[in-house]
Amino acid sequence: MAEPGEALAAIGMLPDVEIDPAPAALQLARLDASGPDWQQATEHLSVLARDAAAVGAVMSGRSQEARIGALAGLLHAHHGYRGDVEHYDDLDNANLIRVIERRRGLPVALGVLWLHCIRAAGWEGHGIDFPGHFMVALIAAPERVDSRRVPGIDGDTDRSRHTRQPKRMLIDPFGNGASIGSVQLLAMLQRGGADDIPLTPGMTRPMATRDVLLRLQRNLVQRRLLAGELKAALRSLEGMLLIAPDVMANWLDAAELNHGIGRMLEARRCLEQVLTKAPSSDAARHAQARLDAWTRPES
Repeated sequence: MAEPGEALAAIGMLPDVEIDPAPAALQLARLDASGPDWQQATEHLSVLARDAAAVGAVMSGRSQEARIGALAGLLHAHHGYRGDVEHYDDLDNANLIRVIERRRGLPVALGVLWLHCIRAAGWEGHGIDFPGHFMVALIAAPERVDSRRVPGIDGDTDRSRHTRQPKRMLIDPFGNGASIGSVQLLAMLQRGGADDIPLTPGMTRPMATRDVLLRLQRNLVQRRLLAGELKAALRSLEGMLLIAPDVMANWLDAAELNHGIGRMLEARRCLEQVLTKAPSSDAARHAQARLDAWTRPES
């Protein structure tokens, strides 16, 4: 098996639709939790995929509500996963190896497992970038319905086929797979202190798989920064650079972190990546300003 850095670099070259979120998250976890546990976690992902495929076969043709209930039964009742309410900020809750080992995690970590099972069941789903609380959406196959046009002047009636928009249901992985509607979304905003912010469609926009992984890894970076663990935070951030090399904000953050721990050569290389990859962007202008400041002699 490749080293995690090699595996993550390979993932960084894939189109988003080809990224399998759970195995990718496992490689990110390996950066922080080396040892044999990751192999056991890999085996567990295979078990989940096998079980989810069986659920998909049994639930073929059933409603979205029934499908969600079946996967909730698999993940939360059978395999024992739940949100870690007691120790929410524990670093282990954002490391998929430890999440699998403890059966506890953050919403986004549990959401990665939900996406893994949805995919294995043969269904379609995606992450939801809701403020302060990650969710998952299960999408029903679009329906084909008949409609009739008004008869034309020649008296013929033309029957055409139209496709309805696919139905989407939101799922709370942290809440044992509970279905989420507008009332629950508003309550989540209020609990997050956003009483005066209206609920808008953009708050439930779909996330690319790569963005889901970045959101998962960002939890580790932020918690380590708060703890003053700059080197560990940088290691986690380097995983983000590997899977998403075109996200300029991460290169800027890596430059600042490297600069903060005295790794000036690496800091400059990070800024040079920005200048090379996005030379006309705001990020490039910021990178150039930082380079100029770092090379300016002190008065």
